[in-house]
Amino acid sequence: MAQLNTRQVTDGLKFPEGPVVMPDGTVIVVEIESGHLVRVALDGRKQVVAELGGGPNGAALGPGGMIHVCNNGGFNWIHEADGYVRPHGRADAYAGGSIQRVDPASGAVETLYTHCDGNPITGPNDIVFDGKGGFYFTDHGKSYDRLMDRGALFYAAEDGSFIREVAFPLITANGVALSPDGGTLYASETETGRLWAWPVLSPGVLGKEKWPSPHGGRFVGGSTGYQRFDSMAVEAGGNICVASLVRAGISVFAPEGGLVEFHEAPEPYCTNIAFGGEDLRTAYITLSGYGTLVAVDWPRPGLRLAY
Repeated sequence: MAQLNTRQVTDGLKFPEGPVVMPDGTVIVVEIESGHLVRVALDGRKQVVAELGGGPNGAALGPGGMIHVCNNGGFNWIHEADGYVRPHGRADAYAGGSIQRVDPASGAVETLYTHCDGNPITGPNDIVFDGKGGFYFTDHGKSYDRLMDRGALFYAAEDGSFIREVAFPLITANGVALSPDGGTLYASETETGRLWAWPVLSPGVLGKEKWPSPHGGRFVGGSTGYQRFDSMAVEAGGNICVASLVRAGISVFAPEGGLVEFHEAPEPYCTNIAFGGEDLRTAYITLSGYGTLVAVDWPRPGLRLAY
């Protein structure tokens, strides 16, 4: 186990998530609490790009420079005396989940998806493009009263014309990523602390094992102690880097299975990781409880994404 040697990029963010490293080197993040999409310059300056409402969660750069956002519909919030913030349950003003497309130049927001086959997407969480006309995203679901939605994985067209459920059920599906060759899809579950994998047979079609997992996935690795898995990124060599809460940090798993290493974070809400820099060896990590975006020199290069 190693400590993350972090450099603060900026602070004062309202529960940041979904870091997207832009071509100009800036980092766009969502603020789940405020409902904003925010551009962060490397000198720490912040600029609101768009007003999204609800609870923007995962984000990814898509074709034409557009940002696609998983909006979970919002949480209620707990504010501690020292400034620490935690999400808590479905928002009282919850109006449903959606996939949004944002023009970062103008701030214009368009809703692409709210349902699949008549079923609402209740808490979309993370997103990855395959470069073949579509993207995969997780639906974490919502917890409310004594109930918890079952989660799922979806595949959708970039332009809003088509959506398909590709794996169900998952328990609080969270992070999602593709292998370097695009042949394997990975997804994490928060409350189980498990990482799963499926072969991609064709765009939006996954190979599934008949037993024992309920959704047909192959078990890649699990938590060490009390860890709640969050979002993820993949290294150029194929390792999967999963952010975690509580025992917080970045767990690095080998694609064939098993934990390679763990990098401990300085606060309990280490929610996401994205790679940037000329050599893709700078990891940008959201530490959400105190609203911080940090940079870390990563030991290996990250995977260059589809867009």
